[in-house]
Amino acid sequence: MTLARTVSDVVTDHTVFEIECIDRMYLNVYVPQLQHPAGIVGYVHRQLGLPIASTAPLGKITDAFSAAMRRFAVDQGVPWVDFVKGQRKDDVMHEHLARFEEAGRSEGVLFIGRAQEKTTLFRTEKRRNAEGVAYPWIVKTTGFVNHFYVDAVDADFGPFFLTFCSYFPYNAKLCLNGNEWAKRQAAQAGIGFTALDNAFAAFDQPADVGRVQTICASLGPDQIDALLRKWLAKVPHPYSPADRAAGYRYDISILQAEFSLTQMLDRPVSGRIFFEHVIRDNLDIGRPDQVGLVFDRRIYRGRKRRTPGRFRTRVITEGVTPSLHVDYKHTTIKQYHKEGRALRTETTINNTYDFDIRKRLTNLPALCEIGFTANRRLLDVQRLSHDPARGQHDFAAVNDPVSTDTGARVSGLRFADARAQALLSALLVFRLLPDGFTNRDLRALVGQLLGKVFSAGQLTYDLHRLRAHGLIVRRPHSNRYQVTDTGLQRALFLTRAHDRLLRTGMAELAEPKPHPLQTASRAYQRALDRLMEESGLAA
Repeated sequence: MTLARTVSDVVTDHTVFEIECIDRMYLNVYVPQLQHPAGIVGYVHRQLGLPIASTAPLGKITDAFSAAMRRFAVDQGVPWVDFVKGQRKDDVMHEHLARFEEAGRSEGVLFIGRAQEKTTLFRTEKRRNAEGVAYPWIVKTTGFVNHFYVDAVDADFGPFFLTFCSYFPYNAKLCLNGNEWAKRQAAQAGIGFTALDNAFAAFDQPADVGRVQTICASLGPDQIDALLRKWLAKVPHPYSPADRAAGYRYDISILQAEFSLTQMLDRPVSGRIFFEHVIRDNLDIGRPDQVGLVFDRRIYRGRKRRTPGRFRTRVITEGVTPSLHVDYKHTTIKQYHKEGRALRTETTINNTYDFDIRKRLTNLPALCEIGFTANRRLLDVQRLSHDPARGQHDFAAVNDPVSTDTGARVSGLRFADARAQALLSALLVFRLLPDGFTNRDLRALVGQLLGKVFSAGQLTYDLHRLRAHGLIVRRPHSNRYQVTDTGLQRALFLTRAHDRLLRTGMAELAEPKPHPLQTASRAYQRALDRLMEESGLAA
């Protein structure tokens, strides 16, 4: 019986380096006093000096703010984009970013976009008192209004965007990427590295991994707040200096935060095979008991006190890349094989109250602790019956060509090649000979297995292949060869798999009489055909 190992243990054996870092953050930028009707009334009375509580006077501020955005774009030569329905804002950003980088610029506004989006806002409605006298009343509601997207590049943070609602109280959204910030900080520190999308692919000096991890850990509320203040001073501000002096200043809360663990693998080619086995062996990771272990939270399944959320494991494939998703309330962990090179685990917290933490940006360190710990605990909870990456490596060590110490290329022993199978079968016989075997012995046995006559030169070539792949060794001062322990193990398994599994399976599929394997294959094909018809893909 083979004891299952944790994915954490297995992946550690294949990890060149790993980096933990805050990834994408989506932040709410707002004036706390102006998020409720009473605050709006106070602003109208104190700042505007008006006795009537109405949102009508705020229209002038809105018009001035919109005009200032237009004027800023013209004065600074910033492109203006009116988004249309269905247009991907990311695509527009990447187009402008490419031109920005081609121009050799390091900081500035890429473009200002305008789009109508639904948001929370305040309106004035007419009400009547007990005597029937009408009076204005400010209420909180929703509506579709213009939003201004300020997409920019910061020297420290890289690409980010700041979105302003054009209506009072001019709430905004700030989106940034912690991995991009870390890359720029590493470059400024003189650290040589190869970049990966939202990650690091390699370092010029192995010792720099620790330096970069220290940089990543240093990202916190102070740096993010400084980014906001810096760009609020650069672009049009909806509030006047007098408003800000009176305490109407923007604050930041967390809408969404992603925390990533990137583990760069030593064998990228086999990384996909490794992750597919992780998915196969952990399809139950979304069960309540497993989720409770991952997030270190007690899951209640009773009727009276029930933990909200859907407990499930989702496997989503984009193109040919599968990803594993586990949910807890509004929080999701995503795991996937990143760009064919790394195992990526990301915890995305969409509601800080899932963990009894408030949303203010000052609580980011507490969220980091939860997010990074969840990534690690997922790897500790996941199990693997074996190490698929090592299996892929060992199979390739026999099947694929290898290079000798002198740089010479030696062809592999292809699994489906009859001559290679005959050589492996012969090794099983020669392993029992205490004095080993010679070229003549091997030539005679392989000839019998294949029904052909081989020359000594042909078998000399085969002996060279067997030695290069570590299946045999030459005895000192002789022309005799000995089968290695590794050679015996691999020859035994590969010949049995070829003769007893593949041949038997192919024969059963070709049987004219019904066979369980044949029946299962046809049922699978019918299911595929039915799915194609339902999807309208059939010709």
